[in-house]
Formats: sequence, structure tokens, C-alpha cells
Amino acid sequence: MFRKLIRILFNRNTLFILMLLIQAAFLVLTIMFLSQHYVEVYAGLLALNVVLAVYISNTSENPSYKMPWLLLMLFFPLYTGLAYLLVKTDVGHRMFKKNYARRVVETKKYLPQKKQIIQQMEEKSSVNAHLAEYLANYGGYPVYRNYESEYFPLGEQMFEAMKKEIQKAKRYIFLEFFIIDKGIMWEELLELLKEKAAQGIDVRIMYDGFGTQFIMPMQYFQKLSEYHIQCRVFNGFKPFLTSSQNNRDHRKILVIDGHTAFTGGINIADEYINKKVRFGHWKDGGVMCRGEAAWSFTVMFLQLWHLEETDNGELEKYRMSESFPANHDGFVQPYSDSPTDGEYVGRNVYLDIINNAQEYVYIMTPYLVLDHELITALGLAAKKGVDVRLIMPHIPDKWYVYSIAWSYYQELLAEHVRIYEYIPGFVHAKNFSSDDRIAVSGTINMDYRSLYLHFECAAVFYQSRTVLEIKKDFIKSLENCTEITLEDCQKRPLGKRLVSGILRLFAPLM
Repeated sequence: MFRKLIRILFNRNTLFILMLLIQAAFLVLTIMFLSQHYVEVYAGLLALNVVLAVYISNTSENPSYKMPWLLLMLFFPLYTGLAYLLVKTDVGHRMFKKNYARRVVETKKYLPQKKQIIQQMEEKSSVNAHLAEYLANYGGYPVYRNYESEYFPLGEQMFEAMKKEIQKAKRYIFLEFFIIDKGIMWEELLELLKEKAAQGIDVRIMYDGFGTQFIMPMQYFQKLSEYHIQCRVFNGFKPFLTSSQNNRDHRKILVIDGHTAFTGGINIADEYINKKVRFGHWKDGGVMCRGEAAWSFTVMFLQLWHLEETDNGELEKYRMSESFPANHDGFVQPYSDSPTDGEYVGRNVYLDIINNAQEYVYIMTPYLVLDHELITALGLAAKKGVDVRLIMPHIPDKWYVYSIAWSYYQELLAEHVRIYEYIPGFVHAKNFSSDDRIAVSGTINMDYRSLYLHFECAAVFYQSRTVLEIKKDFIKSLENCTEITLEDCQKRPLGKRLVSGILRLFAPLM
């Protein structure tokens, strides 16, 4: 028992948390000391808050993001102004943004949009073509026609496909995941990766510095170099107060030889394939793309892998070497979203689908933390007679986020949006489908972190078989759901409703 306590007290995670708490406490105590002894300092902090409140009110940021800061300035005037400046003026973060913007510009030449494909889309659906043009121009990723795709309604199904494709690899295997945790899933993948690396295949792993760094032992990924596997951490977590820790790599990407790519909600941990029960049955989803479309995922990966390097034409050697048979099953457009450019691509794609829906919009998401525009769009679509339905978890992984979601339920239900909860457990899929013409599957949750703060990715499918597969999965999942009603919202205990309302005020900052 004593040894276990010592391990807990002196492990890396405990020390990191302790160092952060010490820094926060130092700042708070310093301000308290100064405010008690120097009226001028106290007045200066209040004046700073007034200036910042005027500044925040006049920025172009989402109003839902402004409100929590203004409320905090009202309730905690001594600390909030300095906290806001810390978030907005982080020097290291600005350097990261500069490097990423440079990489995006340098790699743009590898992602040209073929105009004839947009013209072909126009002939079938101008609505789809307009969204594709937006993503090509402002997201930086083209739409393709020469591809094949497969949708996986469960993580265990996608995992089996991933293993089969890895076994076929001849040139390289790139993995990028938010979470990599020890267990059956990781051990099976690792054995395959070791085998391929021993054959001389280029194997690279990129993992997030927050999602994975606190899970795996120290130096674990560095030791994989013994097997000729290259590993890099994205935005490694450091025990210093900095706003850059907000921007995580939430993407899930597996690319093989430039011709096959996977993405979706599935991380590398046993709960994602239902080998470990944490929150009941884990309902996830993901897609595999073959052919030209996989190239966009390859570029996404290499942009971050070579973040601090200058492009010397090195990406060209990663293109798929073999030709791909012509395919005409609609169109696909993989895309990435980053918090560095102020263009909220993931949110805008969701808004476009909702606003242009004529018959139905089916949404599967683990979290529901919405801004004003998304609330308005969902409500207006339902008022126009569009069948708007959402599937949410019944067993949440984070109680506070689940509580916030319930604060939106009554508002949406009142506008005829239909909401369901997945009774067997937790929904982690991030899927949209609408009108049998368009669907999205990827990593983008309907919350502020995914829509505004994280690096994310997804694939949009236009008028393809995959659109119908994603719709079919939604309808089948409804069989295991219970519908939430206005009466359910009104029956919630007053204390729970109060907690939900308070948490919602500050949801954009969580």
C-alpha cells in the first residue's frame, strides 16, 4: 500500500499537476497581495478588465465564446483580465501558428482541385458543388471521384480492416491518433508494425501530447525506435500555464502507401473495440477510402510531421505508385480543420448540411455543446418540416458534458428537433447524413473543443453508397435508443437543471 502511494505521489502526472497548481496558486496569491496593499494595482486591474471587456465585445469571435469571459470579469475581476491576456498572447502558440500556416501554403501545390470534377458535381447537385468549392478554397482539400470507400458502424469492424490493410503495406504506414493506450488493440497493432518495420517499411506514429502522454509510461514511444518505428508527440504537454495546451491533435488517421486511408471516431484503446467495458457498449464509426482520396490524408499527416521543416519537394515521393481503377460512386472530399486560421471549417460544413437539408438530417455525436448559429440552424430546419434527429449517449464518459447537453435538450425539443439516447452505452461516432445526397464521418464532435480548438479531420461523401450506409447505421441504431421528450426535461430534478444551466454558461471555456 505504501509503495503504491509513493508511485502515485511521484509519478509524472502527479508532478505535472502539482507544478500547474503551484503556478496558479502563485499568481492568485500575488494578485491578492498586491490588491490588498496597493490601491493603484487594484484599480489598474479593474481598468484592464474594462478595456478588455470593450475589446472582447467588439471582436469577431463567436458571441457564445465572448459571454463566459465577460461573466468571469464580472464575478472575478482581479484575475480574469490577466487570464484572458495569457490565453491571447502566448508567444509559443504564435510561433506554432506561423509554422503551421507556412506548411499549409507550402503543401498547397500537392492538393490541386480538378475543375472538371466540380463541373460534374454541378450537373448532379449545385448545393454539393458549392460546399465542395468552399472546402477546396478555404479548407485546402480537393474533392475526388476516383475512389472506393467503406463505412464501419463499429470500432471492432474497422480494426479488423485496419489490420488487413497494414499487412499489405509495401512502402509506408503512417498513424496519427489522439489516444494510444496499452491493451489488446495496441498490442496487436504493434506486432504488425514491428513486422513491417523489420521489412524496411517506413512506419511512423504521431500521438497527442495530452490524449496519450498521460496514459503511456515515460519514454515508451522513444523505445519503439529499437524496432525502427519513428514516433513524434504533437504539442507535448508541459507543466506550464499556457494557452497552447488547448489546441490538441484530435485527429485519427491511418494511411498506407498513399492509396488507403482510415478515419473516424476510433482511437487505439480497448474500449473502442468493445474489449474493455467502461461506459457500456461503445458505439463508434469510421470510414476507409482507397484511391486518390487517400492522398489528402497523407498530406494532412505530413504537414504536422514536418511542421518545423521547409518543404523541399519531399511529399512527392509519398504519392501512391500504382494506378487506381476508375470509379464513379459519387464523390468524396477528405478535409482537415485547424484552430490556427480562424476558418472554422468543421462547423461550417455542419451548418451547410443543416441549412440545405430538404427532407432529413441525422446526427450521431457524443457531445452537444452548441453555439448560437448551430442552435438556430437545427431549430429552423425542424420548423421547416425537415426531419432533424440526434443520437446521443445514455451512459456518458464525462458527467459535466452530459449535463451541459441536457441544457440544450429542452430548447431543441421545443423547436421539434427529435433527440434519442443510445441505451446500451456510449456513442462516440461523429456522423452527419442528409437527404440521401451527403454524409460526413470523422473526428469532429458537436462541441466547442472540436469546432474551435482542436485539429480535426473528416471525409464528406456526396451522392455515394457510403451516404446510404451511414444513414442505414443511424436508423438501425435507433432500435436501441429511447426518445427524449419535453416531459423528460421537465421531470429532471431542479438541482440537476440548475447545474446544467450554470455549466452551460461556461461551456465554451471547458
